[in-house]
Amino acid sequence: MQDFKIGTCQMNVVDNKNENIQHATQLIRKAAENRDVKLITLPEMFNTPYTHDKFIQNAEKQDESITVNTMCQLASELEIYLQPGSIPELSDDKIYNTAYLINPSGEIIAKHRKMHMFDINTPTMKFTESDTLSAGNNITTIKTDLGVISLAICYDVRFPELWSLMSQNKSDIILLPAAFNLTTGPLHWETLIRTRAIDTQAYVIATSPSQIENPYYIAWGHSMIVDPWGSILAGANKKEEIIYADITKDKIDSVRMQIPVLKHRRTDIYETIEK
Repeated sequence: MQDFKIGTCQMNVVDNKNENIQHATQLIRKAAENRDVKLITLPEMFNTPYTHDKFIQNAEKQDESITVNTMCQLASELEIYLQPGSIPELSDDKIYNTAYLINPSGEIIAKHRKMHMFDINTPTMKFTESDTLSAGNNITTIKTDLGVISLAICYDVRFPELWSLMSQNKSDIILLPAAFNLTTGPLHWETLIRTRAIDTQAYVIATSPSQIENPYYIAWGHSMIVDPWGSILAGANKKEEIIYADITKDKIDSVRMQIPVLKHRRTDIYETIEK
């Protein structure tokens, strides 16, 4: 693992895929002006409004995707790792909420399909993601020269079993494109992200769309970068913003040495889903 700076782009998402791609490109270029930045992230569903008909309208096959191709070319040009949030991916007549990790050569090195569908019904909000989207079935972890990186998407954050497995994969950095809403955001967003960083003793980078009015779905915003202690290193508010933080090996090593939770797991007593 190496020490590096990360840039997280909380962006306005509008009802025009091409405009979203162009705007994301502008933000990535701006973030990359900081020469210490080695990894840049975008929000969940950054190229489309968060609603069923737009998922269908904007879904792309990976091999034909203008979104993915643009992001791969940009990563190669800027010589950065790029995690371009997530997009609706069309595959075998199904649509997945899919996140990619692209290396500085412009190659896709990891792909995560959201595993847990956001099907909720609260007094103030109802959304059934599974009406349109299908669930992925794989934990996504890859070793890079930046460190061991895992991917999860939004609602995946609520399932500690998944995060336990990413921890057992020795993840140093967990990238979480997400779009919490105005109901769950104020109550759970910060608490869940900080808790998962503490659970995994890893950096957690949660990247949200900004909070802008639209007729579809208003995201909470408040993107944040959290260290393995659970401390917030950088945080956005409601509006579009790029935030930065330093990722260091020493911080990870220090936390894991002082509180060696992986060594203390009682596998002789309890069974986990790794079975």
